[in-house]
Amino acid sequence: MSMKNKWLFNISMVLLSWIPLLFLEWRSIKRFFPAFIFVYLINLIDVPIGKKRRWWQFYNKPNSFFYNEFPFLIGPMLTVALWSLKWTYGNFKKFITLSAFFHLIFTILAKSLFPRIKLFRLVRFNAFQFFIYFLYKAFFLYGFQFIYENKKRLFH
Repeated sequence: MSMKNKWLFNISMVLLSWIPLLFLEWRSIKRFFPAFIFVYLINLIDVPIGKKRRWWQFYNKPNSFFYNEFPFLIGPMLTVALWSLKWTYGNFKKFITLSAFFHLIFTILAKSLFPRIKLFRLVRFNAFQFFIYFLYKAFFLYGFQFIYENKKRLFH
């Protein structure tokens, strides 16, 4: 994928991913956004480790977080996190099932479509490991939200 096409892809992916957020109430965004920020901070630790260990590889240069992983985090992952919490918060089994479904779709795209369009490919991760890499963050997302909403009851 050329540099121009990569920029267009990134911008399109982020903007298209944000369209469903227009239908989410502002109150829900304010309620669940801190949990997303927590998981985003975990990604700031995970991504350099994944790059160093070559779990995945982006085809184009520059090989920067902002250019490669960042659009996925503030686009589809943000939307999936906020809507998943909105639809299922209070029912952990439903939340994990829905998160697993969304992460499975992303894993299938990462394994089949993204290498074909020369976006990125998995190097030292197989599809199952990549799925688990995303799914474990769902536990942190839900756990942070639970603690955030119950902090008075838990810590007093």
